[in-house]
Order: sequence, then structure tokens, then C-alpha cells
Amino acid sequence: MESEQRQSLSAASQRGHQHLVEEVLAEADIRINGDRPWDMRLHKRGALDEIAARQSMGLGESYMRGDWDVPALDQFFYRLLRIDLSEHTRFWRDGLRLLRSYLVNRQSRRRAFEVGERHYDLGNDFYSAMLDTRLTYSCGYWKAADNLEDAQTAKLDLICRKLGLQPGMRLLDIGCGWGSLVSYAAEHYGVDCVGVTVSRQQCAYIEEHFGHLPITVHLQDYRNLRQRFDRIASVGMFEHVGRRNHRTFMQVARRCLQPEGLLLLHTIGKNERRSPPDPWIDKYIFPNGDLPSAGQISDAADDLLVCEDLHNFGCDYDRTLLAWHENFEKHWDNFAAQYGQRFYRMWRYYLLSCAGAFRARNVQLWQWLLSDRRPAGVARVS
Repeated sequence: MESEQRQSLSAASQRGHQHLVEEVLAEADIRINGDRPWDMRLHKRGALDEIAARQSMGLGESYMRGDWDVPALDQFFYRLLRIDLSEHTRFWRDGLRLLRSYLVNRQSRRRAFEVGERHYDLGNDFYSAMLDTRLTYSCGYWKAADNLEDAQTAKLDLICRKLGLQPGMRLLDIGCGWGSLVSYAAEHYGVDCVGVTVSRQQCAYIEEHFGHLPITVHLQDYRNLRQRFDRIASVGMFEHVGRRNHRTFMQVARRCLQPEGLLLLHTIGKNERRSPPDPWIDKYIFPNGDLPSAGQISDAADDLLVCEDLHNFGCDYDRTLLAWHENFEKHWDNFAAQYGQRFYRMWRYYLLSCAGAFRARNVQLWQWLLSDRRPAGVARVS
């Protein structure tokens, strides 16, 4: 009995000397300076204080500086995000970020082009090295695929089939990227396509590579759209719309849909309606981003559009991100002098932390198929 008491007191004493971050990591079965692929190799002890004080931002920025390393970052984040972090979170700080997202329209027209300039305009050569040959920068569909190229082609064809594309239809792609969907739809389904983007380099790429196809691309904010289309797709763009503009997006889509038209909305989504944007991702990767919840999307479409189908294949994003990371590592020497070591660590952290988040089911990937069921010929209410 006395021996057991001494062991209990010793364990309690050790816990008392543990840093808060060490306790949280231990709960996730992550050891500091352990020898497993997901264990944290700590280079500066002060990084733990920064992580405890600044949470996501401290974790990401201390990694970017080289204060700590993990051989398998995706496994590290998978384990970390599988535990309940709420009891270790400072709710007032999350509350302030959440309040700001409701009070301030961080995705206003004035700010609409910021994400294009800071993220999507990094360089077409850079994205060509990381992505598939069509430069498809969204989740692949791996159900019957064993490589990135086939997974992205399967995803594009899945969208076209869900939309029921037929020759002669007009397709609008809101947030068309480098033209992967519009080029595929034009080539394989005989449709006329219009794409809109806030990235100048994406716009230039489409004009340069797809001039032989019935594709028109516009550098513009989606809120300025007025034309009508038989079908609308938006793939990986709704994450930039913001909760204050979800309803506006659906109103624009309905305004631009022909009666009985269809909208396919492909978007990353979060599990909790009231969770704020991640501050590190917001600062370094996707400025002004705001993942929607399923409830927010449903609210935005309420009485405007009918949900015909909802498809979740978020697990496929884990595999997609790992494929992008493999390509990034393979070609990094071609970009190292241009972007530098800090960018390398930032980008590696981005790709692998997101892979871990999808693996942990912390975030989802949805395809919503929404219909406009107004009979043809009925006057449109704008």
C-alpha cells in the first residue's frame, strides 16, 4: 500500500512539473523528443510557452521559425485533433474572433481580390509542379482511382454527371481556378462555359491555354454576375464567401440560373456552426477565409434553392493533400531560391496539417446539388 502511494505521489509530482502543452500532447499520445514519427522534436523550450499563449498561431509560427519539428506532421495533427481541445482553449479569444466574423464583412467586394493576390497568384509554375496536369486545386475523388491524375479527372466527371450536362448548355463556374472544370466540360460534354476568378494569373492561364474551346473567363467578383445559365458549379470557392455573404451567394446563383437549373456547390465544411476561422490559416494561407457549416449552407439556400443531394467525401481530401505534398517535396529544389526556407516550412505545415484535419474528421468535403424548381417561363424575382 505504501509503495502504491509513493508511486501515485511521484506521478502527481511529475505532472506538476509538466508544461501545459506537454499535458495536452500526452493526451493525444504525442511525446516531446520521442522517437515515433508523430512525436515533437523540440529545439527551443520557449516554443511551448508561445504555443500555450497563442494556440494555433503560436503553433504554426514557432514551426515556421524552426523551433520544433515532427517527421510526420499529418500524423501529429491527426492525433492532436482527435482529442477534445475545448478544455484547453481560451474561449474569450475564440469568442472575439467569432464576434468579429459576424460584425465585420471580411469578404467584402473591396477585399475580394486579396486571396487571389496572396495565394492563387503565387505562380502558375509553382502550382503546375504541385497539382495534376489540369491544375485542379480541390479535393480529388479517389473511389476508383490510385493516382492524383485519375482522382481529379473522376471528380470533374462526377460534377458533370451530377449536373446532367448536355451539348449546347451554358455552364457558369464561380471561382473557376485554372479552368480545370470548364475545360473538361467543354471538351467532354460539349457545353459553352463562363468562368469567374479573382486571380489574375488564373485568368491569364485560361486565356492562354483554352482559346480553342468555347470558354470565356472574367476577372470579377461573383456578386457582379447577371447572365443566366443552365447550370452553375462552384468548386472550392465557397470557403472564401464568408458567413455574412452566404445568403448573397445563393441569391446570385438563383438570379443566374435558368428556371429548373442546377447548382453544384463543392466546398470544405466545418462541424460546428459557431467555430471561428483558424487564425494561422487566415494569416498565412487563405486570408479572409471562413469555412461554412452544413447548417449555414442550408440556411443560406432556404426558400431559394432545393437540396437534391448531399455527398460527403472528406476522407478523400487527406489523400489529395498527401499527393500534393509529395509533388511539392519532389519539385521544391526548383523553387527554393525563389521562395525560401520559411515558405517551405509554412507550405509543408499547411498541406500536412490539413491532411491530418481531414483524417481526424475535423473538417469535411461536401458536394451539394441544389435545384431551382420554378417552372420555365415564370418571372424571376431579383
